[in-house]
Amino acid sequence: MYKLKTKKSLDKRFKITRTNKLLKRNSFRSHLLQKKSSNRKRKLRKVTLVNMSDQKNFLKSLPYIKFN
Repeated sequence: MYKLKTKKSLDKRFKITRTNKLLKRNSFRSHLLQKKSSNRKRKLRKVTLVNMSDQKNFLKSLPYIKFN
C-alpha cells in the first residue's frame, strides 16, 4: 500500500484539540479593515471550531494528524 500524502496547506492552518475537534482562524481579517467595526474585528481575532459536517473532509486530507 502506498503512503498517503498530507495536504500541507491544511496541516498549517488547522490544529486539533484534546477532544479531537479541529480549530481554525477566522477569515475576513487580512485587509479592508478600515470599514469593519472594532467590535467585529475583535470577534474575528478568536479561534473557532470547524463545523462537524466539514470536519470529515478535512480529516481525509490530513491522514497523519495526531489525535490525543
